[in-house]
Amino acid sequence: MREMQLFLGGRWSDGDDMLTIRSPFDGREVARVARGGPALLEEAVATAERAARTMAELPPSERAAILEGAAALVLEHRDDLAAAISEEAGKPIRLARIEADRCADTLTEAAAVARHPEVEARDLAGYPSGHGRLALVRRVPVGPVLAITPFNFPLNLVAHKLAPAIAAGCPVVVKPASQTPSPALILAELLVAAGLPDGALSVVPSSGADVEPLARDERFKALTFTGSMEVGWRLKRIAWQRRVTLELGGNAAVVVEPDAGDLAAVARKIAGAAFGYAGQSCISVQRVLAHEDVYGALRRELVAATGAVRHGDPADEEVICGPLIDAANADRVVEWIERAVAAGGRRLAGGTRDGNLVSPTLIEEAPADQPVVADEVFGPVACLEPYEDFEQALTLVNDSRYGLQAGIFTSDVAKIQEAWLRLEVGGIIQGDVPTWRTDPMPYGGVKGSGVGREGPAWAYRELTEERLLVLGR
Repeated sequence: MREMQLFLGGRWSDGDDMLTIRSPFDGREVARVARGGPALLEEAVATAERAARTMAELPPSERAAILEGAAALVLEHRDDLAAAISEEAGKPIRLARIEADRCADTLTEAAAVARHPEVEARDLAGYPSGHGRLALVRRVPVGPVLAITPFNFPLNLVAHKLAPAIAAGCPVVVKPASQTPSPALILAELLVAAGLPDGALSVVPSSGADVEPLARDERFKALTFTGSMEVGWRLKRIAWQRRVTLELGGNAAVVVEPDAGDLAAVARKIAGAAFGYAGQSCISVQRVLAHEDVYGALRRELVAATGAVRHGDPADEEVICGPLIDAANADRVVEWIERAVAAGGRRLAGGTRDGNLVSPTLIEEAPADQPVVADEVFGPVACLEPYEDFEQALTLVNDSRYGLQAGIFTSDVAKIQEAWLRLEVGGIIQGDVPTWRTDPMPYGGVKGSGVGREGPAWAYRELTEERLLVLGR
């Protein structure tokens, strides 16, 4: 069992009390982690404010070297990080290792961003007022950053907030999810071991009640948050005059056209994307829209693929669907399944429960107003529905208050371009599920799914501001 202090300005520190972390799978105690209250959080904020100038003046080459060094250390400590993720989040161990690998990729990409700072030049002589003048625009760090991270990717989503901030030259205070604080603390230690200056980083597990006072603190010049839609938009209202990036989830749809190809392979992809990590990803497949010409065949393949998904103990190398994060969420998911069936949906597979484990569940033609369709399930549930033509498919995808990513299985270029223009989402994945993501790409949503973009190059822009220099003769 791990015992960890909190991380204050680059040094380990005792907290006000201890969080007891229990496995979502079997309830055993897996870690005890120090928790900080208002006084320690104040110390973290003040430390970040003092470190702002040091970080801003740190040469980009040194920022890049720190990130590259940390990436190497993450790979060196991959198994320990994966174990912490799996134990605290209930993430299957094979997926936890992938998350550790992706964290190294995120750090490496952020290092590349740091090594190539952008400067834009424009000759102003095109107008008489600008004769003999040259404009140069560089990006400078905004200052201290508050990062609030979720339980489901407790290492890589922390890296997606830390790494661009370091590349930009911003100190950071991280408030990790209370269920999964250890990976963020371990990553902080690795960054300091790689050379991050004192004061540049604090990781302070704390209660949810402490979040809003932090968001109100104007010493933070930027807020980056991943979590629920309700909390995220409330924080945006609080910090409206500062930089705010929100990633707030979704109910991702995948469209399967008649030219999708091998439907058995498509079904396996969909099942893996819907039920991997018990559907606890913002871009897990939740809505499956199939053209009526292939609906029957895809239905058969998807029922088989759903039944073949291994679920159970996250320590089992063959398992990809582990437990829900806690009993309350397992209760909610089962209740939503039962409500959908009572309202006329047909359960084609799954729907059973054992503790926090809910078996992969496929529901056919659930009414559109049911939570399993309209809201974010964040559980191992997918809803299958036919459509008549591509126009209707696009309408169904857009019939959501969310707009994070969508997937389209087609090779028709005209349809892909039409979807790119019309779908109200942050990203469209052609020939694959909406759950596909590589860490260098821009990632984020529209509508209720948030504002701003992750991906190191895009997050770097969120955490910097433009500064103009006009040169004369």
